[in-house]
Amino acid sequence: MEGSTKSVINPNLVISHQFPEATYQYSVRDAALYALGVGACGSDATDDKELKYVYHGDGQEFIKVLPTFAALFTLGATPNLFSMPGMEFDPRLLLHGQQYIEIYKPLPSNCSIVNKARVAGLHDKGKAAILEIETTSCDKESGEPLCMNRTTVFLRGAGGFSKSSQPYSYSNYSSGQVPTFKIPKSQPFASFEDITRPSQALLYRLSGDYNPLHSDPMVAKIAGFSRPILHGLCTLGFAIRAVSRCICRGDSDMIKNLSGRFLLHVFPGETLITEMWLDGLRVIYQVKVKERNKAVLSGHVDLNRLASQL
Repeated sequence: MEGSTKSVINPNLVISHQFPEATYQYSVRDAALYALGVGACGSDATDDKELKYVYHGDGQEFIKVLPTFAALFTLGATPNLFSMPGMEFDPRLLLHGQQYIEIYKPLPSNCSIVNKARVAGLHDKGKAAILEIETTSCDKESGEPLCMNRTTVFLRGAGGFSKSSQPYSYSNYSSGQVPTFKIPKSQPFASFEDITRPSQALLYRLSGDYNPLHSDPMVAKIAGFSRPILHGLCTLGFAIRAVSRCICRGDSDMIKNLSGRFLLHVFPGETLITEMWLDGLRVIYQVKVKERNKAVLSGHVDLNRLASQL
């Protein structure tokens, strides 16, 4: 339906659809490449809080894996929304609204994974529709759950499909809803400044997201941008790295779950400032682009415990 502007959603077909299981395999090279793609060791190649994500003296199989690496498990394994029964929409009007990740155990440095996806939510917002897909990833060998992704997409022009006066809204989450939060007006507990490289999107795309919006100047121009933009999930990786180093003192195993709400684009080469507020075992964060003083991402991180140094 390329080039079409017609949007038709049949909610009964959408929520009853059964996705086939899909496999995803990654290696230590993939985990290290991802870490570099989200800025690990970008300003200091010997950073003791981040070198462990790309190198280990006892062998590469012992490197640590960033929790946001889990977002990649849905690439190529997440169901193709364009071929789902009951889903007709203009793909040019799709926006990635939010990502929520639960980590059940530290991710291994290499693994073969089975992904089980399902529709977790469908909501009619009038001029748009919101679709939520949950993907649970399990170790193929042991069957043990590793993590869960809930991807929220915003389909502009696809709303208005309700057949009654009440707007259609369906939710069936495997766990609780993403916590609601407000960015505090107080001074942040911690703040971290990081520079994205002009080639950041070209490096990050090697982890599997080859959308030309992030590499092709002509595609970016057609989409309304002056140049290619950074992947939203790359910005999320920068943000959670900041939380890990500032709040967790570099121990990302403390992270239980996290969310990111995508607010605005980032151009590769811009400076990201991640502001963090601590509320018990919850970190509320906001990412701003320094050069434009604009908020581009906000979210939360729930921790298993607090670092002893805090």
